[in-house]
Amino acid sequence: MNVVKVPLKPGRSLMDWIRLTKSGKDLTGLKGRLIEVTEDELSKHNRKEDCWICIRGFVYNVTPYMEYHPGGEDELMKAAGTDGTDLFDQVHRWVNYESMLKECLVGRMAVKPVAAPKEISSAVSEDKKQLNGVLPDKKVLASSAKDLSPAYDWFQTDSLITIVIYTKQKDMNADLVIVDCQDKQLRGEIIMDDHSYLIEVDLDHAVSEDVAVNIAEKVGKVEIILNKKDKVHWKMLGQPCEGHNTFIKRTDRGLFYRKCKLISKTEVTYDTKLFCLMLPKGTHLRVPTGQHVYLKHIIAGTEVVKPYTPVLPFLPLDFQEPPCHDGVHIYLMIKIYSDGLFTQALDHLQIGDYISVSNPEGNFKKSQVQTSEDLLLLAGGTGFTPMVKLLNFALTEVSCLRTVKLIFFNKTEHDILWRNQLEQLALKDERFEVQFVLSQPSKDWVGKQGKISLSLLSEFVKRTRRDSKVLICICGPVPFTEQGVQYLKDLGYSQEEIHAFTA
Repeated sequence: MNVVKVPLKPGRSLMDWIRLTKSGKDLTGLKGRLIEVTEDELSKHNRKEDCWICIRGFVYNVTPYMEYHPGGEDELMKAAGTDGTDLFDQVHRWVNYESMLKECLVGRMAVKPVAAPKEISSAVSEDKKQLNGVLPDKKVLASSAKDLSPAYDWFQTDSLITIVIYTKQKDMNADLVIVDCQDKQLRGEIIMDDHSYLIEVDLDHAVSEDVAVNIAEKVGKVEIILNKKDKVHWKMLGQPCEGHNTFIKRTDRGLFYRKCKLISKTEVTYDTKLFCLMLPKGTHLRVPTGQHVYLKHIIAGTEVVKPYTPVLPFLPLDFQEPPCHDGVHIYLMIKIYSDGLFTQALDHLQIGDYISVSNPEGNFKKSQVQTSEDLLLLAGGTGFTPMVKLLNFALTEVSCLRTVKLIFFNKTEHDILWRNQLEQLALKDERFEVQFVLSQPSKDWVGKQGKISLSLLSEFVKRTRRDSKVLICICGPVPFTEQGVQYLKDLGYSQEEIHAFTA
């Protein structure tokens, strides 16, 4: 996972920021008043020493936060004096800015009086109202938009409630369906490219924790099956919640979290551990290959959120058939930093404690691998984590694949994650090759030395044939990834042949 970080001055850590927000100091310069901000007023505050930013209709004075921002002042200044929502969604959609910046809140944006466009005036036809409040693109309106939106129905037997969602999409699969059922709250989200459809209901009666999900992949029908606690006849499914029956862009949906239980912590290296988390019983969630989740934890009264890419419990060395993912556990390989507020808090969690885990996110698509003949993986340190599931998927399920090569950059031998397993895998599967590169090797090291460079990549990154289909995936610290992508382009690889994992 890549999160852009710049060196912060001493005394400018996340903990220092949390302390400042709790000090009672006036961080907005408005002595606690909240004001309505016009676009004109917002645009005046566009300097480093006087910087306001609007996110989702709320205006924040981020001047005091400048020196504490891990992404650096330049990143914040891109949105100075403007609506930074889109920029924020691209870079930091997962950051809980409401909690981090609550003491910097200036007020709300003033709403400009606008004549309502015809399509969304108060006289919206009944036909369009059924679009769940989201009007499709005008081009799409030509065919009946109602036909393109998912729809749902429900029925019951003496003991079961079945909710049927007609997604109207082919290629529906279990990775795209996320269900959480707890107490009487049911939330079901179906991912469809960059949109999602939501069922969210406060159920009429209690159900047991066991939830089943059935998918008719070819026709795109999804069934969520609940077991009634009491065999009573339900008059209705329940009370719809605010986002119920909506089909909107995923970036507008907001992240949903559920509490997961810490089952085990095992040492991988001297500073990296494998955390095993268990999903609640009423949750159906699979994290697709190449996607990440966010962990949320309250530290000193402030919500802190960080992205991590789930791995497998070990590298599968038996490739006779795809491994069975139990769908209950999430494994995370996390490096514990001695000065890292979040990873220290994770390390102090006891077995049986809970931590909040979000829905999966990420723009990697398996289809990128399914058509590749050569797969090259460039990993720096814990940038190895997305490569674990990718390796497994490629070697077990991609029939046209000829070679998979991992070039794994670390400081020392002690930093190499799963070295033994990777070497065993290379012995076991002739398609797989691993190359370790160390920047601070011991004098006994006989392998490659150095950092990512043009000459090093030109030696290792090669097509097996001149016209072979290649995919190169890269993940690591931001400078590593940015330099790597540039070197690959210098070597003649196209943007379509490169996927950089970032968050």
